[in-house]
Amino acid sequence: MTVAVKTVAVIYLILINLIGFTVMGVDKKRAIRGAWRISEASLFSTALLGGALGCILGMYYFRHKTRHWYFKYGMPLILLAQIALILYLSTVF
Repeated sequence: MTVAVKTVAVIYLILINLIGFTVMGVDKKRAIRGAWRISEASLFSTALLGGALGCILGMYYFRHKTRHWYFKYGMPLILLAQIALILYLSTVF
């Protein structure tokens, strides 16, 4: 991979993880206020798009969704799959 592609990939991962962290915080705040919530599908979509680490950090920082088994185990599984994919791609390219 060229340096430009790697740079874009790193910037993308940083941004999507910041978004993942933020959506967890926003959803927690909305839950406290009883306002309209961010769907669980959207939270998982953010994680699947590369923001699993940010979602996990937000989940525990804001103490949000930590009692749901599918978040507690699903988010780390997504993160492990993403790490495996990154390691695989780094050896191929």
